[in-house]
Amino acid sequence: MQTAHTLDVLRTRVSSLRKGGETIGLVPTMGALHEGHLTLVRRAREACDHVVASIFVNPTQFGPNEDLDAYPRQLEEDAQMLEREGCALLWAPRVAEMYPDGFVTSISVSGVSEGLCGADRPGHFDGVATVVCKLFNQVAPDMAFFGEKDWQQLAVIRAMARDLDLTLPHVHQIIGVPTVREADGLAMSSRNRYLSEENRAAAATLPREMREAIARIEDGQEIAPTLAALEDALLGAGFSKVDYAVLADASSLKPLEKLEGKAARLLVAARIGGTRLIDNMGVG
Repeated sequence: MQTAHTLDVLRTRVSSLRKGGETIGLVPTMGALHEGHLTLVRRAREACDHVVASIFVNPTQFGPNEDLDAYPRQLEEDAQMLEREGCALLWAPRVAEMYPDGFVTSISVSGVSEGLCGADRPGHFDGVATVVCKLFNQVAPDMAFFGEKDWQQLAVIRAMARDLDLTLPHVHQIIGVPTVREADGLAMSSRNRYLSEENRAAAATLPREMREAIARIEDGQEIAPTLAALEDALLGAGFSKVDYAVLADASSLKPLEKLEGKAARLLVAARIGGTRLIDNMGVG
């Protein structure tokens, strides 16, 4: 596996990978890799000739009171994991390479970025949209792979790529890969490592209560009291706060008062022991 830290080197090496008309799959990450990330790499290898993975802890998507400085950075270990999975090229730029002096541009995607995590983390999705747009322009992949755990992020990226005409030719397909879970159902996340042993055990309540709420909704029970019961169950299990528990249209992310035969998602964000966990599951 090759590694690039500057844009000139990246473009030279991407061009070399394409010499025979081979396809490239991009897996953007912030590092601290786990099985969820590696599943994206494997999916990209199945679909494309070469995989380019990026590791960049993007400062523009962190708020002033969030964990930018504490976010785990383990580039050498991550690089070894990517190489074992057959990644062809690692793009690991420094902040000054991505945001040089004088950088003033920001991309804002209205609609799908509002509400849910967007309401609790103002500016977060502007940072996501901006850095992913840059990655798409830098690598010009045929396909890009993102985990469905961050469902709102995936919706923002798809809208951004569509509206800025990045879907063709730069990104022929944006692929959402199903959430990878621990044995007890908790969605894999780099932030799970922040949980104490006690909080980690309690965190498994989240996916379990979500599945029970989905079963009740699909059984025809009213949505509002079902979601209220979900919140109460999480608080009773040790979560300190539920930022949101929403049934939403799977595409627009607009809240739903009833299923109406539409594809829907149950999306939840909740805090336990100082760690904010998010999850989502399909409904109907």
